[in-house]
Amino acid sequence: MNKIDTIDPVEDAEGYWNIDIQPLGSMFDLKLLDVWHYRDLFWLLVRRDFVSFYKQTVLGPLWFFVQPLFTTFIYSYIFGSLAGIATDGIPRPLFYIAGITWWNYFSECLNRTASVFRENAHVFGKVYFPRMIMPLSIVCSSLIKFAVQILMLLFFMLWYAITDGTFHMNSYALLFPVLVLLMALQGLGLGMIVSSLTTKYRDLIFLVGFGVQLLMYGTTVVYPLSAAPQQYKWLISINPITPILEAFRYGFFGAGSFSWESLGLSALITLIITFIGVIIFSKVERTFIDTV
Repeated sequence: MNKIDTIDPVEDAEGYWNIDIQPLGSMFDLKLLDVWHYRDLFWLLVRRDFVSFYKQTVLGPLWFFVQPLFTTFIYSYIFGSLAGIATDGIPRPLFYIAGITWWNYFSECLNRTASVFRENAHVFGKVYFPRMIMPLSIVCSSLIKFAVQILMLLFFMLWYAITDGTFHMNSYALLFPVLVLLMALQGLGLGMIVSSLTTKYRDLIFLVGFGVQLLMYGTTVVYPLSAAPQQYKWLISINPITPILEAFRYGFFGAGSFSWESLGLSALITLIITFIGVIIFSKVERTFIDTV
């Protein structure tokens, strides 16, 4: 197979629905309507990803909480107690849980989307469906895990609000849906770019693994922007993930750095990354089966 086909349901003379398979046109002909036609498959994949996460595990869904809680404990000890890094007055557990939850969502979207072509080549080569469904289902199923962990964060916020009261939510918390959308698009866009490139350049598979870990230290996950070294602060600020984290902490904890310029730049970079990712993904899906 050296080209990807698109679906166009038609009805034959006997009243039966068949599938009219047509070749794709230009690289901008994304056929996104086909994704809607296969929405049942989309939800099936979302459910499969979510259920398979804790299938055949002893703790089951508790793993949604174990990982961020354990990581928060480690980060609080290393970066808080040993390194003495300030958290802008935010209680350490809340500061680190927020950063870890957001970072986990981004890295999971990126890492899993980046291996879509490689891990599903056996499926893509046998049956047709819009390939875009795979990365979209990954982003959506990861969003469920993210939502569960955000609920855990809200529980801890309620606890600290009652017992401590050192932070205050403000109207910027209403930006939450926008921040989630930006983070999802960044993970999706970068993942599709990497996934497309790895069909030819397998070295990127190894690069992504530790590149994501290094990127975390270039983002305000374990430290606030105010604690970043002055000479590197501009570099950390233009990281499109940083304004998202800072805006979340500013809205939900009333502390940290926030500017509309930084968030606007982050949104612009996100849209560019997503556009490039969708275009490259659409172009590569036509011929990837010959190279994987």
